[in-house]
Amino acid sequence: MDQLRDGPRPPSAEMADCIVRIAAAQDRAAFETLFRHFAPRLKSYFARRGGDPALAEEITQETMVSVWRNAAQFDPARASASTWIFTIARNLSIDRLRQAKRPGFDPHDPAFVPDEEEPPDRRLERTETEQRVREVMETLSFNEKSVLMLSFYENQSHSEIAEQLGLPVGTVKSRIRLAFGKLRAALDAPAGELR
Repeated sequence: MDQLRDGPRPPSAEMADCIVRIAAAQDRAAFETLFRHFAPRLKSYFARRGGDPALAEEITQETMVSVWRNAAQFDPARASASTWIFTIARNLSIDRLRQAKRPGFDPHDPAFVPDEEEPPDRRLERTETEQRVREVMETLSFNEKSVLMLSFYENQSHSEIAEQLGLPVGTVKSRIRLAFGKLRAALDAPAGELR
């Protein structure tokens, strides 16, 4: 009987006791016992699942580090030492698999590249154009301005505008065309000349 206890496969109660001692006093001897028992089994487990040996070694090391750090979370009444340790290993391997499938960070992805700062001359030109559009909008009649506002600022369709204003769809289209014509003519004119 004593020969079995001194053999290469300690009983599960002793393994659970090792985890409890690690949690209570960071017992290095208990950790060494756990490591000697579980590390080869974990590597073998990952090798059987088709993992490469280097990855199996990494996950084994991470698992044992996690056992050391989280020993206080172990409850021998809820799970055996081997169940708890292999659950940690399984979760770590799943995390690794997810990371491997996740695309890498590309710093040149347009979503991560900040927009170039607008050159001062372009900014001035845009500001002047916006000002001219505001000025031209003020020259439009109430009817023309209202159909443009509903169409482009509120994104309503011609039929929705017609229903809201109580007009035929043809009248809405005509007012929009007329307003666009005035805008285009005014914006094509040299700066400072509104028609």
